[in-house]
Amino acid sequence: MERSIAYWIRKRANITPNRVALIGENREFTYQDLFSEVNRVSAFLQQKLHLKKGERFAILSQNRVEYLITYFAAAQLGFVAVPLNIRLSASELAYQIQDSGAKAILYESELKSLFDELHQLVSFESAHTFEEGYAVFPMDNIQHDFSEGIPNDPYIICYTSGTTGKPKGAVLTQENMFWNALNNQYALDLTSSDKCLVILPLFHIGGIGLFAFPTFLSGGTVIVPGKFHPKNVLKIIEDLQVTVMMGVPTIFNTLKNEESFHQTDFKSVRVFCSGGAPCPVELIEDYHKKGIPLYQGFGMTETSPTVFMLSKEDFQRKVGSIGKPVMFCEIDLVDDLGKSVKQGEVGELIIKGGNVFKEYWGLPEKTAEAIIDGWFYTGDLAYKDEEGYIYIAGRKKDMIISGGENIYPLEIEQVIGELKEVNEVAVIGIQDEKWGEVPIAIVSLKENESLLEEQVQNYCSRKLAKYKVPKQVVFLDDLPKNATGKLDKKVMQQNYNFIHLASKNVK
Repeated sequence: MERSIAYWIRKRANITPNRVALIGENREFTYQDLFSEVNRVSAFLQQKLHLKKGERFAILSQNRVEYLITYFAAAQLGFVAVPLNIRLSASELAYQIQDSGAKAILYESELKSLFDELHQLVSFESAHTFEEGYAVFPMDNIQHDFSEGIPNDPYIICYTSGTTGKPKGAVLTQENMFWNALNNQYALDLTSSDKCLVILPLFHIGGIGLFAFPTFLSGGTVIVPGKFHPKNVLKIIEDLQVTVMMGVPTIFNTLKNEESFHQTDFKSVRVFCSGGAPCPVELIEDYHKKGIPLYQGFGMTETSPTVFMLSKEDFQRKVGSIGKPVMFCEIDLVDDLGKSVKQGEVGELIIKGGNVFKEYWGLPEKTAEAIIDGWFYTGDLAYKDEEGYIYIAGRKKDMIISGGENIYPLEIEQVIGELKEVNEVAVIGIQDEKWGEVPIAIVSLKENESLLEEQVQNYCSRKLAKYKVPKQVVFLDDLPKNATGKLDKKVMQQNYNFIHLASKNVK
């Protein structure tokens, strides 16, 4: 069972029991402590959630050590975790609960109001807070005959928005997480001396796979600080001698603009990694000038997530590239016929490896469209330079990446289209210094109807997560269309400034 996630902690407790494994806001765990806690939580889940192997339960929480412990307990029991994005609305979360068939939920008390909203929309066979059970569940209830999950069975269902407007559940296995851990271990030279600071949310594959699980496999220390506060993060980096951290460009920009940034001692840092959105060259260079190695990489929920990483030899020389594929991962760039493109030509990125997800939950047709002959067709466009380094050129789909979050325009368009005054709507992404990209809605109204920008935004706020709400709404008499009569988003993006100016003349 070497590829079982639970095996790692049990084995580490045997060979390095006194090494520090996990540091939270108020407690430190050795590997022996962590093994005991995983067993305690396994017993709690087993006795309180009333689930069978393969059944699903949801997690609604901010970052905390119990989150990671729960993931290991789920692996030990063969339960399937459905992490919920706490930035989504209750109605969005309700869809994921219903789609996954999650029968139970664990939530933290600080999010009780969101849980109450969610509970009004869906029912659970059991619901518990972390606080009511974990730390106080009696040790004498713990059993040691847990049957571990099978490595290739579903382990985590991470929802990622789809072009149909409905989120798709990417089913990740323990084997996927094993290969991702190995890939990152080799890409970053992770060892037992590393201290990984986890500031990406643990409801995202980024928080789990970058680089919490790889660090545990390496026998290092994972630090989970809770809520993100830039001043606190900088203090932790210096005080706890952090060596590795993953973030999105927005996070690195926020840290750079924090007053204490220039006084912080970063001498322990081996590598900071940026992903989730294109990282501005100027930002990378600002970190390099301070002597901080800021690498770039590329990953996806469906690939657990790491696919590319710049090496320590190339992170400065190849700024702008996402690097080369990691050790146990194959890639190709293909044309619309599935044939490899030549060096320098743009093609669709396809991926093969043990890190590629098992399926989209309950969507066999979507799975068959995405995975062909073992290759995952990403919809991302890229090209290769003469040395074999990969550069992202764009996306086949209309996905917008804002602050590391994926936004699909159709979902927003469907919400705005519910307004009776709206005739047509198109959502596009435009560049933004802070977030990378932000969504903008371009709307035409029905005859004799009127609508204000604030009304559209307020309506979206009630239906969508905050980051999906259009930052601007512009009104036109008619939206640009192509020769076949379809809305031409490419023209809208290319001519956004003109469109925005023209909208001011629309009454």
